[in-house]
Amino acid sequence: MKYGESLFDIAYLVIAIVSGIYILTRRKDKIGKLMGFAVLILGIGDAFHLVPRVLNYFIEYDFTMYLGIGKLVTSITMTVFYLLMYMLYKACYGKKYKKLDCLVILLVLARIILCALPQNEWVANTSSTLWGVIRNVPFVILGAVVVVLYFKNRNEIKELKNVWIYVTLSFLFYIPVAVLASVVPMLGMLMLPKTICYILMIFAFRKYARAR
Repeated sequence: MKYGESLFDIAYLVIAIVSGIYILTRRKDKIGKLMGFAVLILGIGDAFHLVPRVLNYFIEYDFTMYLGIGKLVTSITMTVFYLLMYMLYKACYGKKYKKLDCLVILLVLARIILCALPQNEWVANTSSTLWGVIRNVPFVILGAVVVVLYFKNRNEIKELKNVWIYVTLSFLFYIPVAVLASVVPMLGMLMLPKTICYILMIFAFRKYARAR
């Protein structure tokens, strides 16, 4: 189990970071930068949590604090990732939404502030179910906004037509883990299919970068 999961996590991080760099070097326009930075932030942010997790399997050391802080960093970088996804949508499809822009910024700020509060107990790598719900409310709403927008225009850009599906599934796999993993540790296994959704999203971005 530990070898398979560790290889999977390392492969994912390599795919994400290398793909982000590839997209940034392949495309120099606004869309390329948004897409490339989104993928890079996804990979680098997840590394803060996944690297200590992998090391924890093979090194006799208390990684509790590093795992907790890694979750905090990942929570924030994932929020930034979906902000970039929203900006990418507007750039790809030529849309402008002043009121929705305000809502998205408020959701991002609310999510980051809630994640930064000491009640989350990141250093101890423990968190109550209540705070798991509270800090994820604005995040889920942000994800829903992204899903609806990409769904509405799913047939306009073939390389991005399935992005809304990948985002939807990633949240369906993520929510039980974020809220109940402290009570039911086995739910943590749902992070594997969640990560597969991100890999599929990365491949869609790479395909877009090559085709256009």
